[in-house]
Amino acid sequence: MSRPARRALAATAPRTEPSWREQEHLLLGEVMRLVGKSLAPDVVFREMLHLMSELLGLNRGRVVLLDSFEKGSDRSSPFEEASIHFAYGLTKAEMSRGRYVVGEGITGAVLSTGQTSIVQSIDADPRFLNRAVERSRLPQETVAFIAVPIELGNTTIGVLAAHRIRRRNRALSEDVAVLRLLATLSGQLLQLRQLIQAQTRELESKNALLSQALESATARYGIIGRSPALLRALAELERVSHASASVLLLGESGTGKELFARALHLASARHDGPFIKVNCAAIPETLFESELFGHEKGAFTGASTSRAGWFEQADQGTIFLDEIGEMPLAMQAKLLRTLQEGTIIRLGAKREMPINVRVVAATNRDLAVEVASGNFRQDLFYRLNVIPISLPSLAQRREDIRPLALHFLNKTNQQNQRNVHFSPQALDALEEQTWPGNIRELSNVIERTVLLTDQAIVSRKEIETWLPGTHTGTTTVRKRDTHPVNPGASGAPLVREYRPHSSHDAEDLRDAMRLHGGNQSRAAQSLGLTPRQFGYRWRRLAAQEST
Repeated sequence: MSRPARRALAATAPRTEPSWREQEHLLLGEVMRLVGKSLAPDVVFREMLHLMSELLGLNRGRVVLLDSFEKGSDRSSPFEEASIHFAYGLTKAEMSRGRYVVGEGITGAVLSTGQTSIVQSIDADPRFLNRAVERSRLPQETVAFIAVPIELGNTTIGVLAAHRIRRRNRALSEDVAVLRLLATLSGQLLQLRQLIQAQTRELESKNALLSQALESATARYGIIGRSPALLRALAELERVSHASASVLLLGESGTGKELFARALHLASARHDGPFIKVNCAAIPETLFESELFGHEKGAFTGASTSRAGWFEQADQGTIFLDEIGEMPLAMQAKLLRTLQEGTIIRLGAKREMPINVRVVAATNRDLAVEVASGNFRQDLFYRLNVIPISLPSLAQRREDIRPLALHFLNKTNQQNQRNVHFSPQALDALEEQTWPGNIRELSNVIERTVLLTDQAIVSRKEIETWLPGTHTGTTTVRKRDTHPVNPGASGAPLVREYRPHSSHDAEDLRDAMRLHGGNQSRAAQSLGLTPRQFGYRWRRLAAQEST
């Protein structure tokens, strides 16, 4: 009981006969004061039931509510149940026993009819169940019971009830009137709670949409995830986005270098200009100069027209040189000249052409080691390595595996008119995987699963059959002392893992060449390498043996 209530109650103590009207006013005033401070029903009802006992002698008060109302659903059956949700003077065990089917006993009858029920003596009315409180725990004298409906609109959703000692010199009708008033107030309070809960659910829904929007904001460059490692890399990218210096993206294969390069372009002042991507590993050595810088008509056999190279097409924009470590040494010198002077010369042309291009390069090699071994020009390395940004592997951003998997799942479903979903356990299995191939490997596994599964919901057991190293259809790259060279391999593996430049030693290369009669293409295929990667390793081996 609050201090004002205690003071008011103490003021009435010297009187020989308490003023019931005064007690009623005190009770209602305290309840309204509580409502003004808090709309939480548990706070208001607890004190209301307490004051009913202390001031009016209405003991063991309880608020019984229909299960359907508490669940926020419509009344679906006339035989549904209700239970005691708030009480004063009842133990937890007694409250738990207070469950009533609509129409059962006094409480159930009020729920069914919506009419107030007054029991003059609980011992004389066979409808009274004595379910919550055993009769032996009540006073031996005559005990009455009053139950009034709590309504929401024109629907009864609960009951406000209490015991009353009959010998009190207060008219029963006055207690009934007070309880009806409190029941009306209770209904209004419960309605407010219902409205607040609805608004809360709406806000939660909006928050979920905002969270998705924030994730989309993080993914505004097409980069999915919110892990600390990823956010650090994005922060570095955005800090240097408006500079003009070259950027070198470092990281394992499959970590999303092209997405980061595009993000750097979109975040820069050049975002309205072209973004040109060039895979240096896919260009034949004899065509490098023509592809990068263009050629004039008649520059070489077959050059029937002039053509602008990739650098010329990227003017006023960004050019992304992926796998820069695969560029031949002769071409590295020409690229260095372009970076230093800001000009290009088409193959077969006689004059220079100024260009304004920002270069973003990427490699999964350690270029410092390549420089030391003589396979990459030191001056070009310094020119490219002005702003190095290391991209985290998927193992370093494990928190992003689940959102990435769901992104690839939705994408593959849409592209192939499928409706496949992953169980929570399947997503757990994806999070536990090591993913040496990083995001590219994860994407491949998701796409393969969606296309080959015959289940609407993929279980953990099924997803594990598609994970690397477990699916019989997955060809793994040969490793020394574990997988012998396969001279009969007739096709490229389904997923070719990235192998560092030191992945195969001299004996591996010689074995492959010997088994395939000196055919570099077949030797490369048997080792899980591209012909360019094999050729690079073979030339490096020859250079080492000649020194």
